[in-house]
Amino acid sequence: MTLPFAERMSGHAWTVLPTARDLVLRPHLAAFFEHTIPVVDDRFGPGTLSCALAVPDGATDVVVLVHGLGGDRRSPRVQRAARELHELGMATLALDLRGADRRGVGLHHVAMVDDLVAACRSPLLAPFRRVFVLGFSMGGHLALQFAAVGGQPRLSGVAAVCAPLDLAAAQRHLDQPTLGFYRHWVLRGLKAQYAAVARHHVVPTPVAEVRRVRTFHDWDRLVMVPRFGFASVADYHARCSARTVLPRLGVESVLVLAQNDPVVPPELALPWVGEARPGRLRVCVVGRGGHLEIPRGVDLGLGHSGGGVVQQLARHWRASP
Repeated sequence: MTLPFAERMSGHAWTVLPTARDLVLRPHLAAFFEHTIPVVDDRFGPGTLSCALAVPDGATDVVVLVHGLGGDRRSPRVQRAARELHELGMATLALDLRGADRRGVGLHHVAMVDDLVAACRSPLLAPFRRVFVLGFSMGGHLALQFAAVGGQPRLSGVAAVCAPLDLAAAQRHLDQPTLGFYRHWVLRGLKAQYAAVARHHVVPTPVAEVRRVRTFHDWDRLVMVPRFGFASVADYHARCSARTVLPRLGVESVLVLAQNDPVVPPELALPWVGEARPGRLRVCVVGRGGHLEIPRGVDLGLGHSGGGVVQQLARHWRASP
């Protein structure tokens, strides 16, 4: 669907301007503790994931926050969400997925749930009665993948904000020439993660060649496919798209989309939402906002209006059994 020019520009403004604001006035959470979680990479061996745990007094629920592609636990939207959840009495674990902290532990792909499994099984989260997962952009895609994994008895809900459900459709959309600014921004972070791994391990493609990548198709072809043993980019997309796990969602999952989002427009998700089991996926499409930025006061339809997306999700989760 092609949006009118004014709506397209509104979506870009809601995406770019808050990002610029957060780069200048970065949100910070006052009370948190840095930790690590051990993992074993199938190619690079033992390592740790960096994370930050914040626990307000009396918190019994914890939300694992998952950054987007090329980002990390210090991403402004992750930090802002942590602060908002802390104010509502919910603990947060802001997690760096494998490689995101640039320490060379390894790389992750957007269906690799191992790091979320490790986080939920960590002693850090043992004191909490319930665990929720909130993911942003491709972190939301991963959160939905995690919702389909069994053996997580305390997992009580997940939410994905501005996440696609089909990787092939997302790659074609994001590789359009008109989205070069966003593509460069994300690829810059991904290349830094890859270079960090290359400083410690033998990597499948020379760093110099990866640095020349200008599209997500080439990133997947040169990095994801050889690293994880996929037959091709098409094979990676087909096997790892979140739409394939919708029939297996084990907990209530919420997908929040913005009609004017220039990075992940709703058409990258809506054609597949009907594949979820009844009652397992709640889809909220709002008429205002951009990528990962939705104005406060926009009602998600969860029965807890007022405030922003994170506050409404938190109230919804706290009211659930």
